[in-house]
Amino acid sequence: MTDCRLDVLAIGNAIVDVIADADDAFLDREGLTKGSMRLIDAAEAERLYAQMGQAREVSGGSAANTSAGAAALGARAGFIGQVAPDQLGEFYRHDLRSAGVEFTTPPADFGVPTARSMVLVTADGHRTMNTFLGAAQHLPSSALDEEQIRSAAVLYLEGYLWDPETPRYAMVRAIEVARTAGRKVAFTLSDTFCIERHRDGFNALIDGGRIDVLFANEAEIQALVGVPHLETAVAAVKDKVETLVVTRSEKGALATRRGGERADVPAKPVERVVDTTGAGDLFAAGFLAGQARGLGLEQSLKLGAIAAAEVIQHYGARPEADLKALTGELI
Repeated sequence: MTDCRLDVLAIGNAIVDVIADADDAFLDREGLTKGSMRLIDAAEAERLYAQMGQAREVSGGSAANTSAGAAALGARAGFIGQVAPDQLGEFYRHDLRSAGVEFTTPPADFGVPTARSMVLVTADGHRTMNTFLGAAQHLPSSALDEEQIRSAAVLYLEGYLWDPETPRYAMVRAIEVARTAGRKVAFTLSDTFCIERHRDGFNALIDGGRIDVLFANEAEIQALVGVPHLETAVAAVKDKVETLVVTRSEKGALATRRGGERADVPAKPVERVVDTTGAGDLFAAGFLAGQARGLGLEQSLKLGAIAAAEVIQHYGARPEADLKALTGELI
């Protein structure tokens, strides 16, 4: 849309990822399920951090990763999320802005620190996430810049932030502002645990026509519908949204348009999977960046596959290589 200042404005948890290598035995001792994400409190965050090996800190958060990836692909991206006025909060703000993302949400001092996620990465590249939501889970509607929302072609929301009540109200308000302004609303289901807790709420958004673009992986779309078959789940959802995007890890991805159009693409081969953190986030970034440039479903999926392949070959959920160079003639 020519009257939009931003291509994508994302709302999500502002989280600093603390990443360390771990083996299966460590996960077993801690009672952790490989590849899962769980919410923890401040005490558990400190206890687990003390048990972890040498760690590295990188700014993360699902929707923020998507914003950073979209910006790396040349899209005009913004982010709304809440940090505390502490060291991790300042680190997060600087990191996101240096990636070319507009981030103007003021820090809020509730006496709660900036969110962090302890990410344990096993040798097979799977990540097990232990997340303390901290200040991120207190994002109020009053922190929204509604003019910023109206200025964005696509409002992108992460399912993770639907879990706490206060930011859920903020997201509902943001959807109202975006739709009243005639903008598109995109939503990512984020994780099967989010679906188990909020299936009715997510389906109410979808059935009510409030979501234009829905992102999910294979397990998530099946969990949403309550069936164990991908094609059955896709058939149940595809006409409820304008665009449905389903990622399938090494099996590639598919996208559908309401009315029948469909595209399927293979995953982009990689030399070695190091850390799958952010794969879905960067896939969404590539797809949205492609759509912002007016590309079709297949080309937008290919952009997503390229961005996802880049991010799983190193630690952290933000791109390190030049994504524009990797996309060649696509953009």
